[in-house]
Amino acid sequence: MKSIFPKFVVPAILVVAVAFIVSCTNTASSQKGPVDEPAGSTSPAPPVISSSSDKSSDKGSGYPKIASAVATAEIRALDGSTYTLNDKQGKILLLNLWATWCGPCRFEMPALVRMQEKHGAQGFEVIGLNTDEEDVQLINDFAAELKLNYPIAYADTNLQSSLLKISKFPGIPQSFLLDREGRLRGVFRGANPADIAKMEEVVAKVVGENPPAE
Repeated sequence: MKSIFPKFVVPAILVVAVAFIVSCTNTASSQKGPVDEPAGSTSPAPPVISSSSDKSSDKGSGYPKIASAVATAEIRALDGSTYTLNDKQGKILLLNLWATWCGPCRFEMPALVRMQEKHGAQGFEVIGLNTDEEDVQLINDFAAELKLNYPIAYADTNLQSSLLKISKFPGIPQSFLLDREGRLRGVFRGANPADIAKMEEVVAKVVGENPPAE
């Protein structure tokens, strides 16, 4: 499987600076920012909601279900086992598209670790979807270095394409937040510090809406 995301060689001295303002994308200067909490719509893609919008009273109603092509896609874990997102219904999921060569992906990962640590007991789970089918040992070494506390799996090109149809963004990192009923509650694009903070805010709100089923 080949990633649909291109690799860019960034000099090491620039990685940290670049991580603050861009994502790894084929539009080199693009920083799209988050698409927060998509409301229900008959349009193919969820509308962009500004970062200042407050939909906390919705409690999940009116939000669109994630596309069937995403919910039923076979996801392959590093150990070779497979599952679908439908298998995880009842959990709050944050699907994160990433690769080891992506500086902005590395930059946002401490926030993913924080969210997993903070909300894991409430049925929240980050799933790191590697977009480039990188070597298992390389990924394990990378995960150990960054102390990742959430599962890593592979996103094949079909799953990547299905997610990109939602985000309308050809870069990584990007993340998709699903609530316990499989509704799409947020799409987050790039690794700008403000966008990461917004992602943490929305995740906390969705986690707090209702307790996990007994």
